[in-house]
Amino acid sequence: MKRVLLTAVALLAVSSWSTMAFGQLEFERAPIRYSETEPNDAVAKLMRQVESGEVSLNYDLRHGYLADLLRELNVPISSQTLVFSKTSLQIRRISPAKPRALYFNDDIYVGWVQDGDVIELSAVDPVLGPVFYTLSQKDRGRASLARDQGHCLTCHASSRTQGVPGFVMRSVFPDRSGQPHYGSGTYTLDQTTPFERRWGGWYVTGSHGDMRHLGNAVSAEEMLSKEEIEAGANVCDLSPLFDVTPYLTDTSDVVALMVLEHQTQMHNFLTLANFESRIALDYNTVMAKALDRPEDELSESTQRRIASVGEKLIKHLLFVDEFSLTSPVKGNSTFAEDFQALGSRDSQGRSLRDLDLQTRLFKYPCSFLILNESFKQLPKPVLTYVMTRLTGILQGTDESGEFDHLTPADRMAIREILQQEIPELMDTKTVTVNSDVD
Repeated sequence: MKRVLLTAVALLAVSSWSTMAFGQLEFERAPIRYSETEPNDAVAKLMRQVESGEVSLNYDLRHGYLADLLRELNVPISSQTLVFSKTSLQIRRISPAKPRALYFNDDIYVGWVQDGDVIELSAVDPVLGPVFYTLSQKDRGRASLARDQGHCLTCHASSRTQGVPGFVMRSVFPDRSGQPHYGSGTYTLDQTTPFERRWGGWYVTGSHGDMRHLGNAVSAEEMLSKEEIEAGANVCDLSPLFDVTPYLTDTSDVVALMVLEHQTQMHNFLTLANFESRIALDYNTVMAKALDRPEDELSESTQRRIASVGEKLIKHLLFVDEFSLTSPVKGNSTFAEDFQALGSRDSQGRSLRDLDLQTRLFKYPCSFLILNESFKQLPKPVLTYVMTRLTGILQGTDESGEFDHLTPADRMAIREILQQEIPELMDTKTVTVNSDVD
């Protein structure tokens, strides 16, 4: 029996690796050439500035380059979230007593651990999607930033990231060392995840009423007890759980965690739409030449591939199946204020960054990342598809029922905000759309 179990585990590992490797082979070939292509994201730009001597990062003994790095990249300290499960690169240095700190803005993610060898970074490039980097924490007089050579893709290019280079937030059942009880299962987190499955292996600060989550708790058993879950609820002070003084701030804000859940998967869907469309269009060009037909004529199969990824993007963009909050949520840092203060507002003072936190995450359920360059620079066929579908949904002509969570007031507000924020995209000429895709 033991041999059969070991064989099954080995087969599962091979299957998981094969799935990841197949996806990786797809984006390593033309037209993507992920590893060969020079990125132009914010971290890549900073790396060139550091190498040229234009920018110098200051080092301190407690945090290394962290504080100066966040300043240079405009990543707010209030975005700090703390994860103590052993689920990332420097697992030997991570535990419930020494959680890993994550900081983020719309395009950049920074991971720091106490006494770590490196700071882990990822930045979203409009063409390549997420690109991964490390910054050595050794003080050699000049900061040393380097692009990852594929190690990160072992975990960051899998079914959890839509099969493309991407981000993943996981909820686990951690033991007292932070090691997950994998036999109890894990959850990939996004806006649809039920509250009671969220944040196992994470610290969570702030209030959330009678809703319960898996954060702030460890257990010798494979499942957390009701008492352990109850003790982790509505926590505003982490100091009884571990020494918070080594960190830039003492919070792991619940609102920051909720925004992080949404935007990580949103970036993944944007990258999927980008890559899949470019691969489909490249294949369409090859077949057009072979069949002696116009290269700009999209085959039915190409249109279906584009429509398929476009639909996935639209559903996440418009918060289809978002978990409905049953109690108000309130963070205990300045993150909510800092986040909402970014970006512009329409003539009525509205923004897609406005938070609701009463029954849902955002007041206007359309992702703020629609204003991001990663969205604006999508290949034209998929961008046109998405904007055409979006226009129809916001005008109330979609009859699928999938978007019934959007009230007429929601649709009008989102449409009016977008007309002022991205008029060039809202004016996209409509095309005939077949949304009946697999």
